[in-house]
Amino acid sequence: MRSDIKVRAEKAIAEKVFPGCVIGVVKKSGEREVLPFGHFIYEADIPVHEDTMYDLASVTKSIPTASLALNFLKQGKFDLSDPVKKYVPELQNDHGATIEHLLTYAVHGIQMSTLKDKRPEELSEYIFSYGFDAPPGKFEYTNLPAFLLGIILERVGGSILPALANEDLFGPLRMKDTTFFPRDKVRVAPTEIDEAGEEIRGFVHDESARVFARAHRAVGHAGLFSTAPDILNFLESLLQGTYPNVVEGAQKGLGWQLDQPWFMGTGCGPHTFGKTGFTGTSVVCDVERGIAFVILSNRTYPKRPPDATSIRSAINVFRADIADIILR
Repeated sequence: MRSDIKVRAEKAIAEKVFPGCVIGVVKKSGEREVLPFGHFIYEADIPVHEDTMYDLASVTKSIPTASLALNFLKQGKFDLSDPVKKYVPELQNDHGATIEHLLTYAVHGIQMSTLKDKRPEELSEYIFSYGFDAPPGKFEYTNLPAFLLGIILERVGGSILPALANEDLFGPLRMKDTTFFPRDKVRVAPTEIDEAGEEIRGFVHDESARVFARAHRAVGHAGLFSTAPDILNFLESLLQGTYPNVVEGAQKGLGWQLDQPWFMGTGCGPHTFGKTGFTGTSVVCDVERGIAFVILSNRTYPKRPPDATSIRSAINVFRADIADIILR
């Protein structure tokens, strides 16, 4: 498996899918392997190491946001049927949406990236006043549900999102390099060169999350940084049953993606769950087989590719190929 992963990763680097990546695999037994490849940037300046930190992007929606929500549900802090408005009374046009609708992305509203030039308070107020476009309906992936879920977690939990995540997940699992605000930016792979020519490094890549990060505030839809060993700690805990409520919820599609061959490969099953991140990250967990893996990369460097949202994009072909190697 190691040699096959190496060949595929080096091919992706040569094809400029990303300048570098880290791939980690863990089994229920605790056996694990972490494989770094390439460099921080294409100019081959700093080699990638096992503990290189990456911007997880939308993986944040599942780790920690949805996982915290599933823990809160188990603890009776709220119910799936609770109206969103119960916890966010200032939300207009809520259309009776519930916690479950947030976790299943069944509500839609303003595209948050269009509000990137606003201040944090202005952005929140705009979302609250706009609300949802229509009553809950079919799945449609946007940042809005996880953003609102993060607010609800903070209000119910009585603390900010990073503190809740550290207390419930990151601390107990010894995820020492997992944070919304990296202090040691030297270890962080850059994500993009912005329009002003500045390198985005150690600061969240997602535009709307960056609005809040400038005020040192974390949000539920993006912004977490981590390493492959830390993410393997989390995935191993799921394989070993440490958080059975998270696994049970994830296998129902609550806050996680289920059975998606386009990034989980052809070997995924109906209960295989995972999540992708725009920057080139992904996690996949197959509890029934007792194996899980993480891919961390900065495929948006130096500029995000034009096929960024395509299922057949180069990064998704790579994700599926690695999954086929691991889960075959």
